[in-house]
Amino acid sequence: MTERIAFGPLAIAFDDRVLRPREWTAAQSQWAADLMAAAPDGPVLELCAGAGHIGLLAVATSDRGLVCVDANPVACDFARANAVAAGMADRVEVREGRLETALAPDEQFPVVIADPPWVPRDQTSQFPEDPLTAIDGGSDGLDVARACLSVIAAHLAPGGSAVLQLGTHAQADVLRSEACFTDGGLVMTEVRQQERGVLVRLDRGH
Repeated sequence: MTERIAFGPLAIAFDDRVLRPREWTAAQSQWAADLMAAAPDGPVLELCAGAGHIGLLAVATSDRGLVCVDANPVACDFARANAVAAGMADRVEVREGRLETALAPDEQFPVVIADPPWVPRDQTSQFPEDPLTAIDGGSDGLDVARACLSVIAAHLAPGGSAVLQLGTHAQADVLRSEACFTDGGLVMTEVRQQERGVLVRLDRGH
């Protein structure tokens, strides 16, 4: 059964096949919106978009376009419906597919939002109300986050920034050893603690 929940000024529709929007994640939308003010022109990219609420709220007060990517067809349908309900259907594109194949090689985005599942697999049973595919991040909770990093490294525009959602500061520390950081492609510039997770700012390296 479809439910609706207030997410900032937006009314977001979803059901039990997608992850229920969490109020605290509006902080990710706000941080991305703040970064947009100084970012180059161009659309915003949201990876693992789910019902699209974080990306939609991020661009709600701007005129930027939004490209939402998710592998779950149900989530994509809700993201499209939520864009229509928010009056943003003309500037929101929803792509159903895997992170690795959803973008053309030459596409670049000045701001990227990434919301991967980050619960370690052996802890997913603690959240029986959540769809497994929406929270299972693999053995250390970072399998999908690493895939997001690869996409960000390949598609973040010069002068751009990304905001990645993770579970803990420890997970952010683990990711610092990934090649996209050690080769200077990306820089982890700030980690902010939130109610149930952390938000990580990534900038293009110089």
